[in-house]
Amino acid sequence: MGSSWTPRQNKIFEEALAIYDRETPDRWQNIARVVGKPVEEIKRHYEILKEDIKRIERGQVPFPYTDSS
Repeated sequence: MGSSWTPRQNKIFEEALAIYDRETPDRWQNIARVVGKPVEEIKRHYEILKEDIKRIERGQVPFPYTDSS
């Protein structure tokens, strides 16, 4: 199992994904170096992110707040 991710590491990860796109040679190694995590953990985290996005797009994730007005 991978280590926990801080909000800062998540932000760096997301920024690195934008910088090192699919066409970038050694994409995962570059992202791992920037984030400070092993390549396999970076790839796992990416797969989790993709699943989260799918769930959000399908409306399966509730909003974290309610409008009380």
